[in-house]
Amino acid sequence: MIKILIANRGEIACRIIQTCKKMRYQTVAIYSEADKESLHVKLSDEAFPLKGNHTKDTYLNGEYIIQLAKENNVTAIHPGYGFLSENSDFAKKCAEAGILFVGPKPEHLEMMGEKIRARQLMEQLNIPVIKGNSHPIQSVEEAKEIAFDIGYPVMLKASSGGGGIGMKLIENQEQLEKEFVATQTRALQFFANDDVFIEKAILKPRHIEAQIAADTLGNIVFLFERDCSIQRRNQKVVEEAPSPFLSSHGRKKLEEYALTIAKKMKYINVGTIEFLVDENENIYFLEMNTRLQVEHGVTEGITGIDLVEWQFRITFGEILPIRPHHVEMNGHSIEVRVYAEDPKTFFPSPGTVQHCSFPEVEGVRVDTHLYDGWVVSPFYDPLLAKVIVTSKTRKDAVQQLQSYLSSVRIEGIKTNVPFLIDILSTKGFQEGDYATNFISEYQKVK
Repeated sequence: MIKILIANRGEIACRIIQTCKKMRYQTVAIYSEADKESLHVKLSDEAFPLKGNHTKDTYLNGEYIIQLAKENNVTAIHPGYGFLSENSDFAKKCAEAGILFVGPKPEHLEMMGEKIRARQLMEQLNIPVIKGNSHPIQSVEEAKEIAFDIGYPVMLKASSGGGGIGMKLIENQEQLEKEFVATQTRALQFFANDDVFIEKAILKPRHIEAQIAADTLGNIVFLFERDCSIQRRNQKVVEEAPSPFLSSHGRKKLEEYALTIAKKMKYINVGTIEFLVDENENIYFLEMNTRLQVEHGVTEGITGIDLVEWQFRITFGEILPIRPHHVEMNGHSIEVRVYAEDPKTFFPSPGTVQHCSFPEVEGVRVDTHLYDGWVVSPFYDPLLAKVIVTSKTRKDAVQQLQSYLSSVRIEGIKTNVPFLIDILSTKGFQEGDYATNFISEYQKVK
């Protein structure tokens, strides 16, 4: 009997359990005090409590999670995304305990976990990177010299940053002097690493990422791209596959870069390589996420592949079930992230969900952990659901998504659903003509 411990919560834990049930794996859930009534706890075969609510004591408490796994004869731990998913020490300790980690090798997590180290590898591979420095900056004086040489505006970045944290757009020297130490301090607080570096700011890029998968025999497949340019404060809000901006030539170049990187790393499992693409379709490496992405559902929509199932099969030593040139793209898929937040101020909106309704409609997939009576906690990310529409054409997908969101009902808390409907209705989104500054420009008009 294969038993999987899901070291996560919310919609992604429910999503992983869904595939486990399909594959007839036994499931083990873990939960904080605030999550004791969570849907993933109810859906799992077994569930064990974690002490407290703070992430360091609960979903980031790797030693206790491994202890639970050992005591309950767990075969493998699936970390989902966030929390421990890219923690190389946790992956190492899983191996030492005789438990499989559903993800890449610890050395791959280390290699891509630090952006400076990743930049250095890209330079060795002749993969384009944005103009900047590829070493930790030691002082504000050195930062000023680098920024002057590159030319403002620049991006000040934490080497171990992620999820939009540890990034700051710097317009001039005065702002750099003000933000340098603050960024270092924030990086140390969130990532236990205060290394920072600087890149030239590309003000209106597209954020386009390549999905890859690789097995233990060195077979690697490119599963097309996702456009994640609709962002607020560097956090993705809307994602789609394929990109409405990228040409066939650009897609081929993206595939070439992604496969080159994965082959050089001897990467194993699924992974996402993120790029910034300027208005002339110049492609620059941004970072690699060595895990399942929040937006993996749109890739599943256009390929028909269950990426969580692939993760498990690769982890258990199976070869990829499809050859590179046999992967086909069918239709267009768009995802929106539904958050518990005020649609105007974007302030979090914790509280009790008095009623929620996501109608069942062909072509619409909803990944969620919501139910009537669920209490949205202030302790965790306010993501409530991901609504994913897949249709034959992009135009059809946009129209169906707009219509579907208008039928969604979530009562008792505020959500960003009205904001999402507004975004989908804009001319820029309708025509696929947008960049990472889309929401900030939209808000200025509003």
